Amino acid sequence: MRLPFSSMVDIHGYFILFVISLVFIRSLISSCSWKKSWLPPSPFALPVIGHLHLLSKLPHQDLRNLSRRYGPVFRFLLGSKPCLAVSSPEMAKEILRSYEPSFLDRPRNSATVYITYGSKDFVFAPFDSYWKFMKKLVVSELLNSRTLDSLFPVRQDEINRFMNLILGKAKLGKAVDLKSELLMLTNNVITRMLLSERCSEDENEARDMGKLVPQMLEITGEFNLADYIWFCSKLDLQGIGKRIRKVRQQFDDFMERVIKEHEDENRRKDEVKDLLDILLKISQDDSIELKLTKDHIKAFIQNLFVAGTDTSALTIEWGLAELINHPRIMQKSVEEIDRVVGKTRLLEETDIQHLPYLQAIVKETLRLHPTVPILLRASTEDCTVGGFHIPAKTTVFINVWAMGRDPKNWDDPLEFRPERFLESQVDIKGQHFQILPFGTGRRMCPGTSFAMQVIQVALGAMVQCFEWKAGEKGDMTQVDMEEGPGLALSRANPLVCVPVARLDDSVIQYKM
Repeated sequence: MRLPFSSMVDIHGYFILFVISLVFIRSLISSCSWKKSWLPPSPFALPVIGHLHLLSKLPHQDLRNLSRRYGPVFRFLLGSKPCLAVSSPEMAKEILRSYEPSFLDRPRNSATVYITYGSKDFVFAPFDSYWKFMKKLVVSELLNSRTLDSLFPVRQDEINRFMNLILGKAKLGKAVDLKSELLMLTNNVITRMLLSERCSEDENEARDMGKLVPQMLEITGEFNLADYIWFCSKLDLQGIGKRIRKVRQQFDDFMERVIKEHEDENRRKDEVKDLLDILLKISQDDSIELKLTKDHIKAFIQNLFVAGTDTSALTIEWGLAELINHPRIMQKSVEEIDRVVGKTRLLEETDIQHLPYLQAIVKETLRLHPTVPILLRASTEDCTVGGFHIPAKTTVFINVWAMGRDPKNWDDPLEFRPERFLESQVDIKGQHFQILPFGTGRRMCPGTSFAMQVIQVALGAMVQCFEWKAGEKGDMTQVDMEEGPGLALSRANPLVCVPVARLDDSVIQYKM
């Protein structure tokens, strides 16, 4: 006997209700199994794009604004990818220290994977045996105190050359685009330490190489639809794939030439002059635990090039901008340098330990303007942190910029006041979680000491040797502090100043 149509509909409805009930009961049982661990709060998400509509080109600012509504820990979606925003030192400490083994990976996108030769680098490589090997190599061979001390003459020579260039502008009364010139300074320091050559020796190549680092940072920091929207995964709608292939090819051509020159010279002289020589020597050692290929070397050199140039230059630029806007602090720094160093010689690295106020200025600059405003981690397993359930494969955004400006962590947080670092024991070496410009733990930046040496000496020498008049004509008393887009925290508008020498030319003049 056939049932009437109405009965069939009733049975079908009961069946759907039964399935929904089962799903609900299963989810309820699953939630109970978390033992009071709950997912963090979240804004309303749109289909397909998730919370992309809430983020602009300045995500650190957007995430800070959202945290004011949803709390210091909340989840959001980039397309279909789950993410977690963290803006409290307490939660950052749990993730980066207490539960560090679950968050030792860094998220990778298609651009970073391609530009680093398939994650053969150190920064984005997964936390595995290769990464541990490279970390040991960095600490024991490449960036240890012995190697950095041996390369001291290179750093001092480049800073002296930089002072020479600024002096030439001062004599002519010309304005200086400090972002451009500081990038050339840090590029030359890094390339001489890595490769024993100056970027600016060949004018054409210098301009190309000088543009590579900002391009790499810009492209790898862009939001690529192919990484987050599933039906765009095979498409290059924004042209990011085409641009990243072009940039890597330029870098690859440069590195092929330099490696060949080093190999030819090493066959003749068998001497180690720079960090590339050290890497090539290790790659030829058959007794080593892991074999370094040419792609590994290129990717690692690229890491050092990117990490050591743009970020250091930006910190010096932000620091000088703050000093121009705060004449009292500028004058206090000048008086300290005159008292310790005098006016008959240039400031050197050995003077830094005797210049606590200059050190405090750099720390305060990094608090307000961390060159990497967001630390990225990726969870490798389900875990419970701070009472919240964090699923595996969640990208964690630790908002260093927001923590450095939070009134819960700092008195008068938006005020530029270096004295705060003279009055407390808070430091920037990864032990105090309200200020993490270089990260912390096992994946902390290994080049912290080197970066601080370059930043402090360059900024100190600029303050010692010149007065800085803001603007093309030197007629501005204040400069804007607007932030620009990108993976590194750059200024929206480059700092342009007219330098005026405050020491005798014979002190600043560097005879090459």
